[in-house]
Amino acid sequence: MRIGYSFWGFLGNGITDTPDGGRSHRRPFIDAFLDRGHDIIFLQADRDRLEAGDDLGGAYTFDDGVPDIDVLFLEWRWAITGRNTTVCGTEGHTCDLHRQAQLINQYTVRDQTPTVIWDKDRTLRAESVWRRTAHTAVCEAALEPTSGARSLLFPVADRLLAQADPVALAARPRDVVLGYVGNQYERDEPFDRFFAPAAAHVEHLVAGKWTNTDRWPHVYFLGRIPFEAAADIYGRSLATVLMLPERYATVGQMTQRIFEAVLAGCLPLTPADICHADRFVPRELIVRSDRDVIERLSYVREIAGTQQHADLIAACVDRLGLFGLSKQVDTLEAVLQGFVRPAASEQGAA
Repeated sequence: MRIGYSFWGFLGNGITDTPDGGRSHRRPFIDAFLDRGHDIIFLQADRDRLEAGDDLGGAYTFDDGVPDIDVLFLEWRWAITGRNTTVCGTEGHTCDLHRQAQLINQYTVRDQTPTVIWDKDRTLRAESVWRRTAHTAVCEAALEPTSGARSLLFPVADRLLAQADPVALAARPRDVVLGYVGNQYERDEPFDRFFAPAAAHVEHLVAGKWTNTDRWPHVYFLGRIPFEAAADIYGRSLATVLMLPERYATVGQMTQRIFEAVLAGCLPLTPADICHADRFVPRELIVRSDRDVIERLSYVREIAGTQQHADLIAACVDRLGLFGLSKQVDTLEAVLQGFVRPAASEQGAA
């Protein structure tokens, strides 16, 4: 199929001052589709080239017009006041939302082009017309997606899972007990409950955009770091805490942080109130309070570098199979085939 793909972010490392978590999984996902014989044309601005000065070796096609496509695929964008809701050309304006509207009007509305919406941030309203339009499908990165939506998780490359060496990861020297990579957005509550109290007792650091931190004077905030530096933080840390906005936690939508951490050998302590927490991590890493976090960190420090430590990492790697790239590509291909079969049936009936 010829897929028109709309996303606002980067395929490469991009720039430091951006919250685009899609960089951890977007390019492998797209490359897997190319490997299966699909054609992909990117329909938003080439931010890798324009902002990061990276042409990605000319491996991908971008088009700011309305090229012929079989399917429109949208990483769903939403209104952000003062940024993509302002007039084009004004200071600080980004045109992602305007471009998405143009694509929907042309392809989804006028041309009746099959359209897949990947609502990665859970911002598409439950009553949205696109959830009940015959030639549209909605996917969510959750284990318990909204009724009518398909579960399409953030993928991790199968080869990375196969290459993971728990013994080597356990043996790696680590100078940080508790590390975290990610931005503040809607994470104050789990940070208060799980991370901040433990940080008062162990070596720790937090990397990412945290702008309101006065209530945690004892926590060391490193600030934003380049995308590729996240692996170094996790590689130095014995453990992290997986902190999710409530709208993610209640439906089992785990972010890419879990596989970024695990593949660096950083054990992901997981709050029990995250839906399906036991599918993400072994029970030894599920926590219900700050005291649990402190106790688990003490245990991890005791077993660091041992076979017990390696076994715990291995159990985490095993659970990452849930996010396996091939599974997610199969899921999306099944959604795409769902558009093809009805059309074929109608032709046969005629």
